[in-house]
This record gives sequence, C-alpha cells and structure tokens, in this order.
Amino acid sequence: MGIFTYADLLYLFPYRHIDKTSITKIEHLTTGTEFAQVQGKLWYFETTGSGSAKRLMAYLKDDTGVIELTWFKGMTWVEKILKQDEIYTAFGKISFFMDKAQIVHPEIELVNNTATAVKSYLEPVYSTTEKLKSKGLGGRQIGKLTAALFSLIPEKDLEENLPYYLLQRLKLISRYEALLNIHFPSSAAKYEQAVRRLKFEEFFISQVRLAMVRIERHRKSRGVIFGKVGDLFNTFYKEHLPFSLTGAQKRVLKEIRTDTGSGHQMNRLLQGDVGSGKTIVALLSMLIAIDNGFQCCLMAPTEILSQQHFATISRMVEGLPLQVKILTGSTPAKDRKVIHKGLTEGFIQILIGTHALIEETVQFKNLGLAVVDEQHRFGVEQRAKLWKKSLIPPHILVMTATPIPRTLAMTSYGELDYSVMDELPPGRQPITTVHRYETNRSKVLDFVRTEIDAGRQTYIVFPLIEESAKMDYENLMSGYENVKAFFPEPAYWISMVHGRQPWELKEANMKRFKNGDTQILVGTTVIEVGVDVPNATVMVIESAEKFGLSQLHQLRGRVGRGAEKSYCILITSTEISNEARERMKTLVQTSNGFEIAEKDLEIRGPGDIEGTRQSGVLNFRLASIVHDKHILEAAKKIAEEVVEKDPELLLEENNPLKQYLLSLKGKTPWSKIS
Repeated sequence: MGIFTYADLLYLFPYRHIDKTSITKIEHLTTGTEFAQVQGKLWYFETTGSGSAKRLMAYLKDDTGVIELTWFKGMTWVEKILKQDEIYTAFGKISFFMDKAQIVHPEIELVNNTATAVKSYLEPVYSTTEKLKSKGLGGRQIGKLTAALFSLIPEKDLEENLPYYLLQRLKLISRYEALLNIHFPSSAAKYEQAVRRLKFEEFFISQVRLAMVRIERHRKSRGVIFGKVGDLFNTFYKEHLPFSLTGAQKRVLKEIRTDTGSGHQMNRLLQGDVGSGKTIVALLSMLIAIDNGFQCCLMAPTEILSQQHFATISRMVEGLPLQVKILTGSTPAKDRKVIHKGLTEGFIQILIGTHALIEETVQFKNLGLAVVDEQHRFGVEQRAKLWKKSLIPPHILVMTATPIPRTLAMTSYGELDYSVMDELPPGRQPITTVHRYETNRSKVLDFVRTEIDAGRQTYIVFPLIEESAKMDYENLMSGYENVKAFFPEPAYWISMVHGRQPWELKEANMKRFKNGDTQILVGTTVIEVGVDVPNATVMVIESAEKFGLSQLHQLRGRVGRGAEKSYCILITSTEISNEARERMKTLVQTSNGFEIAEKDLEIRGPGDIEGTRQSGVLNFRLASIVHDKHILEAAKKIAEEVVEKDPELLLEENNPLKQYLLSLKGKTPWSKIS
C-alpha cells in the first residue's frame, strides 16, 4: 500500500467514518436508519442449520425492545465471546425482516470496566487489500495502528509545514490537529476543518514548488532581446493582415512582446481551440523576431501540416522582403543544400518543417524564435534538440489545439507561462452536431451523398485506437468496403488513411483529398491534426462512443473551415454506457473546446488526460482538481504572493515551509515542456 514510514501511515486517510458516538434505543430504529449502535443484555443465542445454511443467531434486549443479530461467517470466533445475560454493544447496517429490526454481521463488543461503550470520536474505515486482510491487517487493524502511532507522537514532534501567518489569515487548524481529526474526528465539523486544511496544504505546497521553478527559470535563463517592433511587422499588420485580430489574439501578442523583450528566454504554451487563429499569432511573433535581426522556425508533426503552414504563411507574406522555406523528409538533396546554405548565411528568415528541422546538418546563423505546433506529438528530447541550435537558447512558443482545462494547466503545466485564446475569429461557421444510432446509418449516408452531389467533401472516421489491434483494423477495412458499396466508383472517389500505411502513401492519399481528387476520406484519427480542406463540410464519426470528448472535438474541428454550412455526425451503437451518452450530449450541446475539456476532466478524471499520467503533479491524496477548484485557485494566488515576496524562502516566517520542501526534495517528478 506504499506505507514505508510513519509519515506514510499518517497520510493514509480513511475513506469514511462510522458514528459510534451514541447509542440508539431499539424502538427508535426505523426503515430510514442506515447504520446504528445499540446496547443491551444478550438474552439468548443459538447456532442453527448445517453446511452452507449454518447460521448463528443472537438476541439483544434493551428496555424498549429486542433486535436480532445474525452471522453466516466467522461463527466459531463470535461464539467464543458471547455470554448470556452480559451487556454488549452491537454496530452495523440496520435491516428489517417481518417488521423486526436485525443486523447481519454486526461488530459486537462486551461492555465491561475496560471497554467504553461509546466512542469519543468517529471511527475511521480504511481501504485495505485481500492479501493484507489474510495477514490480519484489515481496515480496523490499520485504524488501531494509526491510533497507536498518535499515542506515541507528542504534538510538538509533528512539525508545522505552513507559515503561522497563513494559518491565522485563512483560519486553518494546525497540521497535528488536522491529521488527528481526519483520522479520529470528535465531530463532523472537526472533520470538515481537517479536510479543508489538508486540501489547501496539498495544493499550496505544489503551487509553491511550481512558482519557485518558474521564478528560477525567469531569473537564470538568458534570452535574446527583441527590443523593437519594426517595419516588417507594421507593414504586414497594416497592409497584409487578412482580418482584424480578436481581443484574445491581441492579448497573447502583448504577452509574447513582454516575454521576448525581458532578456530571459520565453517558454510559453499557447493553447487555443481549433480555428482560434494561433498561426497568425505565431507569424506576427516571427515578424517581430525578424525585425530584430533573428531567424525563426516552425516545427509541425506531419508533412501535410508543415505543407499547410508553408502555403498559408507564404501566401500571407507575399510581397514582403522575406525568404520562407520548407524542409521535410521528402525535400530533395539538391534543395536541402540550398536551404542549409541559406540558413547558415542568414538569407532564410523563416524555416517551416517536420522533424527534419532537428537534424544535426540543419544549422542557423542566429535562431531567435522556435515555434512548435501540436507540441504533445513530439518527445521532450526531440524538442530539446531545437533549443540547442543557438548559443543563446531561442524563445520558445509551443502551440496546442487540445484545450487544457484551467485547473489542469495550473497543476500540470504550472511551471510554464501559458496563454489562452478563447475567441474564434469572425466568419468561422458554427458546426451543427448530431448524434445518430447505427440503425440510422443509411439515412446518414444519404445525407452525405446529398452534400457530395452539391460539390462538397466528407470525412468518415473509424476508431483504430491501437494501430496493432486486429479487430479495429478489420472494422476499418469492412467499414471502408461498406462506404465503397454505398458510393461506387467512378461516380465517387474515396481515399483511405490509417496508421499502418507507409507515410508516403498516407500523405499521398491525404493530398488527393485536399486537392479535391477524392470526395471521401475514410480514416482513423491520423486525420485529427493537420488536414485543412475548406470544401469538406461533413465529419462522420463511426463508433463515436469509443472516443474521448477532446478527441471528438478535435475531429469535429476538421470541418467548418470554409464558407459553407458544416455538420458533424456521431454514430454509436444503440446500447452505450451512461458515460458515453453524456459525452455525446455534451458534444451536441456545445462547441466550446474549453467547456468540453472541463467536462472531459470531470468524466474521466485527470489521470487519463493526455500527457499528465506520468507527471506526478496530480498525485494528490485528498484534493481533487475537479471538485476543489476554488481551493486550488486560492492556493495558487497565495503561493505566488509568498514566492514573489520571498523567492528563496529566506524570511524567518517562511522557515516551516522551507524545511518541509527540503525534506521533499527529489520526491516529485515535474512535467516540463522543454
């Protein structure tokens, strides 16, 4: 159970408590009574039946009535402690049979001079394992060990880990009192005080550590200075900008300007919903770098996404004195030589590409800004290679279209600066989302045919979750055959993409769809990122119940990119779980990625959200980033105040916190982007 030290035992919290602080009269027991403790004289007991039908029955009588106690297991041990006409307390779940109160398998205790019938605290119940139970270490025994431990620890020996001024300001009880009352509370109110204190402690300690990492990075990291906004930026802004920037885009640009002018390396995570205009922010940031005499690069996870960025950026900067080049795995050797030369001599200001950018042969004259798109698709080491392409590390802007819930960003990515773009640029078409059962598939395909006949294109996605899963692969292939049967060639042309294909074939099939040579793209989630086809207006997702909310939202974002009305159709089997039904309902009701991410966190919990499973940041014992947001936000705000005022915790008043952090050193892995 991960218990190696006394501290581990103290922090193994009970999952519920039993109230044995009072005795209930037998006549007061009703069908509404769930658990109760009764006390009376053992009037009579007997063992009846044999084999599996054997049972031990006892009758306890107080001055108001009689209750029946029944055991089916452990009878030999119970019989040994039962004595007629002695006084006992019995505790358990109350049930009624033929209008008579009974308790099956009660906890029973002889009332004598050494055992008090009524407890002065709520009795804790701990989780345990079958293996431990077999060794006599059930939940009650763990409680007895914990009680014994408290009897050996003087209050002064359990050192406080929060500054005294915080305890006063927030009206929090001491650490000793909190731990004592989470195990053995004298009342429900005391238990609530203990929970509040310990949840705050967990969040506060983690936020202090993150704030210290962030301040340390800001203080120690050198960064190139972008001191001015020059001609390129101003000319582009006034004459080439295709649309007015949203308030969110302007806010993020301001944050980037502040970072890049500070003399410290920027390390900023930019998260924005599908279509929120992250690329234009990246381009404007690059123009600031170029105006200050630096080069830039943009790394994307796939060739098709790199091509897309290259086409978009080249089109936008047409007419400006800029050299924009693309470098991918398929760039011919002759072109590579020209690009390598242009980079080392400084003629190429913007290089866009895939993993090819991190090859050793790719050297820059003075790289000032590196932009990484869909950062979770790259390994940490791959990203780090990019940072090393300049003597002074370049500024880093990592972008993701996967909205990260605010609470998750505060804990998982807390040591990064992060920007959120939560507005869509004007002109984006809202997408109509509907949920249909597989029994209506032919109607869905009829609708798809209508759209295709009107000159539009369609995606049909299957859940190939494991690229090696045979069954999923067969589902994809049979789905593809069904689509072909419904849309026969040469009237319709279909492309297919999936993870088992060689990447050249995958890229070629995506290209055919992008160029309009095929009307339907059948695939797996490999199309989740990077295919921008304004003419595609329908996204059909088969077995939608097998996808997570964020993934469904990402797939939906592939349509609605042109001027035409777009649709997302979620097809599921008729028998789906309540959780899956909840996901479908959420998607139909909202297209806001941040609302969806919050809901996803609520349904799945933080451990399953991408990239956080190994982070170690989310291993809170008591606090929940889903249910305790208000405590987390307060803890973050106070932690930042404390660290800003005393970055190295040198003040005497912060000594308890400093000593506790030193004792934890090296025990928690922290996730980092770079």
